[in-house]
Amino acid sequence: MAQKPAIPKGTRDFSPAEMARRNYIFDTIREVFHLYGYHQIETPALENLSTLMGKYGEEGDKLLFKILNSGNYLAGVDPHLLNEESFVKLTSQISDKGLRYDLTVPFARFVVQHRNDIQMPFRRFQIQPVWRADRPQKGRYREFYQCDADVVGSDSLLNEVELLQLIDEVFRRLGIRITIKLNNRKVLAGIAEIIGAPDKMIDITVAIDKIDKIGLDKVNEELAERGLSEQSIKALTPILQISGTADERLAALSTLLADSETGTLGVAELREVIGHTAALGLDADLELDVSLARGLNYYTGSIIEVKARDFAIGSITGGGRYDNLTGVFGMPGLSGVGISFGADRIYDVMCGLDLFPAQLGAASTVMFVNFGADTIGAALAAVKAMRAAGIACELYPDAAKIKKQMTYANTSGIPFVAIIGTDEAAAGTVTLKNMVAGTQETIPVREAIALVKNH
Repeated sequence: MAQKPAIPKGTRDFSPAEMARRNYIFDTIREVFHLYGYHQIETPALENLSTLMGKYGEEGDKLLFKILNSGNYLAGVDPHLLNEESFVKLTSQISDKGLRYDLTVPFARFVVQHRNDIQMPFRRFQIQPVWRADRPQKGRYREFYQCDADVVGSDSLLNEVELLQLIDEVFRRLGIRITIKLNNRKVLAGIAEIIGAPDKMIDITVAIDKIDKIGLDKVNEELAERGLSEQSIKALTPILQISGTADERLAALSTLLADSETGTLGVAELREVIGHTAALGLDADLELDVSLARGLNYYTGSIIEVKARDFAIGSITGGGRYDNLTGVFGMPGLSGVGISFGADRIYDVMCGLDLFPAQLGAASTVMFVNFGADTIGAALAAVKAMRAAGIACELYPDAAKIKKQMTYANTSGIPFVAIIGTDEAAAGTVTLKNMVAGTQETIPVREAIALVKNH
């Protein structure tokens, strides 16, 4: 019996209708990237593991898809490693490549590798798939697309202000109401200092990054497991619960972090970004969230996360500033800031809220009915004329029954059906049927072209 075909968990096939919707998202994001002056690049799906490992923290490293070396990948492997089941050491010997986990680390590698060919500051965008060996669930996939925009070679906080405007513009065009959450890793470092746990900065950020998913009590339990004292946890809890307007939260943080130079700098950076953004105005809600940590270790300044206000799902966009990422590739001192749109989650939000345009799934605007050999020449000529005018159209390939051809057009969501029978062929006209309105008229081909283009 033949094996039933299947795809790996956490991956998906996309039908033509789904691809039309996905491309609507990609095209919208791409248009806004261009509007803000970003240049497109691409990087390989495969990266050397030496490029990827150690950039995402301990938990991120576990989620990297590693690829076996070609050929006899066990050649030269110490047999004791097989017997001892030492998977970490074994992996390093049988695999030296992996699928990219995100687009930011490959971008940092790209900048260093091509440093002599790019002009600083360098504004790039990238729309490509990434892979994570995560547990598949709603809104979380093992293969998914990211749409990234980054600026490197500039310390200016105006880059953060522009990225917040860019985020707002994308979701305004898509029709999704959002809340943009903002914080600063320097603030988190300052908090770690004042609660007496400066060496636990990473443990704190990894734990509190889960606060929306597991709640404060579970976060506190994890912090205890990670070695924070009861006194430190007790001091941290009220800080994570700071509330009020952005100005009120900034004032509270300013007082709390007065004795931390790093924390005070983080508050000043937040105040500048929020101040400029508020002056320009956003359709989105902008919220200063002290508990926002984003678990990736390479962030050093502003951190950004976007949530849909009308649909329950995880973050649909995130990002932040990283000052040290290119340093691990031999190019220290290059600051950057970037964001990443989660296209797959955005897709789920738009489907859930029914935000896609109605006629989006139709590949063609006009379908020509096929009446057979007597009129096929006139139909082909009209199809060519319409395509030359920029109208997407198709000729039904078989001289099937009219009902079957009309059903095809209707099911495919094609808004116009063009009919060229013997009378139309002789007169040089076409009968154009509007499938939405149910009306039709017989007119010259050039007038049909104008009518469709003006529709």
